[in-house]
Amino acid sequence: MADPDRPVTEGPRGRPEPLWPLFAGTGTLPGIGPKTAHSLAAAGIARVRDLLFTLPHGGIDRRPVRSVREVAPPATVTVAVTVGPHHPPRGRAGPTRITVSDAETSFQLVYFHARGDQLGRLLPTGARRVVSGRLELFDGVAQMVHPDHVVPPEEAATIPAFEPVYPLAAGLTQRLLARAAQSALALLPELGEWADPALLGREGWPGWRAALIAAHGPGDERALGPAAPARARLAYDELLAHQLTLSLARARVRARRGRVTQGDGRLRARVRAALPWPLTQAQERAVAAIAADMAAPDRMNRLLQGDVGSGKTLVAFLALLIAVEAGGQGVMMAPTELLARQHHAALLPLAQDAGVRLAILTGRDKGAERAAKLAALAAGDIDILVGTHAVFQKEVAFHDLRLAITDEQHRFGVEQRMELAAKGQGADMLVRTATPIPRSLALAQYGDMDVSVLDEKPPGRLPVATALVSTERTAEVVDHLRRAVAEGRQAYWVCPLVEESDLGTGTAAEDRFAHLRAALGAGVVGLVHGQMPPAERDAAMAAFVAGETRVLVATTVIEVGVNVPAATIMVVEQAEGFGLAQLHQLRGRVGRGSERSTCLLLYRPPLSESGRRRLEILRQTEDGFRIAEEDLAMRGAGDVIGTAQSGLPRFRIADLERQAGLMAMAQADARLLLENDPTLSGERGRAARILLWLMEQDRAIRLIDVG
Repeated sequence: MADPDRPVTEGPRGRPEPLWPLFAGTGTLPGIGPKTAHSLAAAGIARVRDLLFTLPHGGIDRRPVRSVREVAPPATVTVAVTVGPHHPPRGRAGPTRITVSDAETSFQLVYFHARGDQLGRLLPTGARRVVSGRLELFDGVAQMVHPDHVVPPEEAATIPAFEPVYPLAAGLTQRLLARAAQSALALLPELGEWADPALLGREGWPGWRAALIAAHGPGDERALGPAAPARARLAYDELLAHQLTLSLARARVRARRGRVTQGDGRLRARVRAALPWPLTQAQERAVAAIAADMAAPDRMNRLLQGDVGSGKTLVAFLALLIAVEAGGQGVMMAPTELLARQHHAALLPLAQDAGVRLAILTGRDKGAERAAKLAALAAGDIDILVGTHAVFQKEVAFHDLRLAITDEQHRFGVEQRMELAAKGQGADMLVRTATPIPRSLALAQYGDMDVSVLDEKPPGRLPVATALVSTERTAEVVDHLRRAVAEGRQAYWVCPLVEESDLGTGTAAEDRFAHLRAALGAGVVGLVHGQMPPAERDAAMAAFVAGETRVLVATTVIEVGVNVPAATIMVVEQAEGFGLAQLHQLRGRVGRGSERSTCLLLYRPPLSESGRRRLEILRQTEDGFRIAEEDLAMRGAGDVIGTAQSGLPRFRIADLERQAGLMAMAQADARLLLENDPTLSGERGRAARILLWLMEQDRAIRLIDVG
């Protein structure tokens, strides 16, 4: 950890001088010694800047009342009193009680472990004082234990009418943080305005300095909300800096010379002719946008986002065919071997229709077989490669890579995307995500990319009937499965844990597998989970795909990409423990054929209110984008996308759940600003550079400086 007492006087390439005091350690503030500075640093507040961006999360109404009779305990109250007699503790551990009287009644101030002489000076009998603290009833007597404020009447104005409450950590108090915040606010420099003046006027937002002062001095509860002008302004600044960085990165990628990749349409025509139904309008739009990007001299950097069953695989394959039609190669990378094999199996019939050479490369390819594949790839004898992380290895060389597609981008970093694209000279990049993402999160994660959305389903997809079933009826569900298996149908049974553990009471996949085998027959039930050896897992999956096993007990390894059209039943055990988006993905594994499908969400009663709301939403709709928005509202951004691996930036002030509209505004503003001033050298552009330094977007500064 950096020394919190050491001022940071310059950053990479020279942080602007007006910001130096804000990047100094908190130990430079009056009243903050080394011990307190280290407590602050442990709470993530190492510098003055961090303190300024740690806003109050609550407030206490301390407006004075005439008498405590005007409030209903327990409540915080501020009242003028006359100090009465002191009652010393009866025993060594007892409290000191002081009777005080307001305009109408008397009550007690209570102090534990306090010295009598100190209390005598603070509250001399017969004196007038203003006290503020929490009033409670104890054995029918009104009392205030350790008042927060005790001042003479002439100092009553020092008690704030609405006192901000800061998030606390070990070694910190409200009073300390409030004082430190006021000291930090005194250091605020006057900076140029980086926000669009028209936007400030339209939204009624204050300037940056005034916004920080207002946010640390809220006048009431409304001033703490995300829509409060000061809060919205500060959140916007954070999002604008983020979007400027993404827009600069996007401009940098587009500035790198790509290659004009223009197909003649012959291979795509063969695939289209073999399809049982035409592409949806959304698919047509996505294919046209991708083809236009690939035909342009700039490098494509596009996100293909679609709901379950919206036909992303077909769009991706048609894009790969453009590369092949132009005489080049394409690669599609998946995050797991299971998914890579699923993609390969799904693309194989399409590749046969088109007459192109398709291969798969994973970590399991060894020796002569692997060497032969690498040689064929380098010679151009493989048109399209499907692979896992194995594709990144240095010895994997393409003859002429034109298009790189990554799957489930939130599992791959930006660096890995670039590393893959670097295997081709100016290769275009297409990223697929199978999880519908709320617009605000998509902009936060993928703001550097152009986006195509598939929000329609092909005509053959039937709706999946979804039902909530108590675990008390598990035996009925097993009977239902027995009848379905006898009719030749297939089913998934998803469990939350692989084996019983201290981490939860979830029924283990291993135990459920044993139970269903006993109930349905040994050869009927298969098992797939992430802890199995890959060969075993693939064999179990292959047996299910071939219809040799009728019921597949699985963990969430089957969440994305698994395609078994004959499977018509999905049972999810302890469904209340899954996220909405995850349940939607699991449900998407059925309903992929011509038969009507069912999803049974097994829950343990009693369901919590939020648990019931989640499952009811899933029962009501199959719209993945609506489900994603509901999931975001209920669980928060990190949980929706996944925790630290999500690629989602961490914001100190901006709240992506409650300030979603600000992200779209920030993106539009950032792109317009850079369109008008690409080097940020105009008046507003120079102010925006200061914002980037302030928000520690050093990457953006480098992108501008390098040009």
